[in-house]
Amino acid sequence: MVTILDKNTALILIDLQKGILQNRPPEVFESTLANAAKLVDAFHQASLPVVFVNVDPSKANWQQIRKEAQTPAINFTPEMLEIVPQLYVRPGDIRITKHTWGAFFETALHEELKKRSVTQIVICGVSTSIGVEGTARQASELGYNIAFATDAMTDMVPESHERSIKYIFPRMGELDTTENILKIIGLELK
Repeated sequence: MVTILDKNTALILIDLQKGILQNRPPEVFESTLANAAKLVDAFHQASLPVVFVNVDPSKANWQQIRKEAQTPAINFTPEMLEIVPQLYVRPGDIRITKHTWGAFFETALHEELKKRSVTQIVICGVSTSIGVEGTARQASELGYNIAFATDAMTDMVPESHERSIKYIFPRMGELDTTENILKIIGLELK
């Protein structure tokens, strides 16, 4: 359960982009997107930083290395990199394009958060076990307090989602629902 949010908390949304969500069953992402949109709105209303992270794996070194899991090379068009329209991106929001699982590796994310004196992040998005977990691991190593909006993230493999929620995330931060995180933000606004 999230006990408190730091005064300088940012929302980080991972890979909620057209290229990731297209051609997927809408019921898989419907509630995730609805909860993410609620968080975006609350953070905007509270004048807290919102970070939209998309992934462009075409420049990723991991596509070239030897590995047992064979995954096809992914080349996203510019449209596939766009954040889904259900989320309202404002001009002042931070935009980060990553090329690996974690959003801090070889991007300006850490510097952007430091400029705003951010000490905590609320994180959500897809996939729980890849982009969200990869970013959370890096944030933990950098010393950020982390809150996970567990109902604003999902994974195409339900067992992977559950593993991250049950075993990995509690070691790095606090977990809660969107509703409870919104209540904490509401208390801070008063």
